[in-house]
Amino acid sequence: MALLLVPGVEFLISSRSFASYRYAPPTAGGLPAVAPPVHARGKPTVAVVVGNAGANVADALVPYDLLASTGRFNVYTVAPERRPLPLLGGLDLVPDLDFAELSRRLDGRAPDVTVVPEMPSDDDGGDRRVVAWLRSTASRGLVLGVCTGARLVAEAGLLDGREATTHWYRLSGLKDAHPAVRWRRGVRYVDAGNVITTGGLLSSVDGTLRVIERLAGTDTAAAAARAAGWHRYSPGTPARMPESRLVPSDAIVHLLNLGFRSHSTKVGVVLTDGVGELELASVFSPYAEVKAVRTVAIAATATVRSRHGLTFAPRRRLAGAGDGVDRLMVPGTTAAANPDPEIAAAARRAGVPLEYPHRRPGFAFDPVVRSMARTLDRPTARWTSKILEYRSADLGPSGPSWPWTPTLRLLLFGLAGVAALAVVRVTARLITTGSLRSGTADRRAAAPPGGGRDEDE
Repeated sequence: MALLLVPGVEFLISSRSFASYRYAPPTAGGLPAVAPPVHARGKPTVAVVVGNAGANVADALVPYDLLASTGRFNVYTVAPERRPLPLLGGLDLVPDLDFAELSRRLDGRAPDVTVVPEMPSDDDGGDRRVVAWLRSTASRGLVLGVCTGARLVAEAGLLDGREATTHWYRLSGLKDAHPAVRWRRGVRYVDAGNVITTGGLLSSVDGTLRVIERLAGTDTAAAAARAAGWHRYSPGTPARMPESRLVPSDAIVHLLNLGFRSHSTKVGVVLTDGVGELELASVFSPYAEVKAVRTVAIAATATVRSRHGLTFAPRRRLAGAGDGVDRLMVPGTTAAANPDPEIAAAARRAGVPLEYPHRRPGFAFDPVVRSMARTLDRPTARWTSKILEYRSADLGPSGPSWPWTPTLRLLLFGLAGVAALAVVRVTARLITTGSLRSGTADRRAAAPPGGGRDEDE
């Protein structure tokens, strides 16, 4: 029990702390003075929904980037209320529009496509507002449920009697909650007419390309896949994939990272104007999904505009960028091609490594997963690929073969518990022995001469 007690307490503290960090609300502040994008009449409109409590960073930004890169759509991020909202991993987004503003912009029509990412449950009724809007408005167009965004689509009743899919890790729970849906494993997306659902996270690439196929043609979808560096495009049909399930080695790696690394390891992500949305997702998502490392958004300015016009608000300024972080990462091919000397100076002041993961063309997640193998360990990188539903490129030759750092922390906490017990037991024994000796001495001092025997005896 002593061996397990201290590690158990540390795991509980770390896991609760990470849970509160994942979608921590932005610090108090007003809405930045940024105008929504100009609406181009004649183009189909896409609404990427973000709940009042936020949304998954990959589920939201990957489809957004792919659709916006074609130039064939009006693509907006929308929310029940327009205010800074957290994306998974500490990236704060300023939505383009709220539901009412979108309705006015479209003259009361539904968007042609609605993208529904994973959203954390909202105790303030945000879930109900999103579900009601999906049922009343989005259902009149094409709905793309990404990953466990299928939960909200199912709650809106849009999947009853249909085939659908979701992230393999959550499929059993959704199957129990929504038995009227015919859930499928082992496919990257299911096209059920006016509703498309995808598997987890990077399966959203395939589902989004299917949307582009249907509305803009296969050539446009193929061009979007090439621009993103996605070489697994399967025109007209969903590619199959292994039916992933949790195995003991996955669980061990996950628990080690969550309990004994995530509380003490932090990566600073430096935001720069013009960064691609998919590039941003590639840095924030992997670490947060496997609960291995905390990420914090840093920038030199109060707001940053992405390649296709999204507005992000950093949580820390570049001047103090290195405080409390283990290294700095600067996503984006543009930033890598034109390194900012101020960022390099910030890294030098803090004495932390500086990494530009997107120096070479290719799919943005590849170099980040390889970096995880190199700087964390290879099992964590493999677990990340499995969670992302992505068979990444070769992880490279370097990187620890096991998560030794959290393993050693676990052992040290266990030994600390045993040592503490030993100290308590020795102390208790000394106190008990001292008390016995003191009591004996007191009795001897109180006894009369002659051993305390009465003279008459």
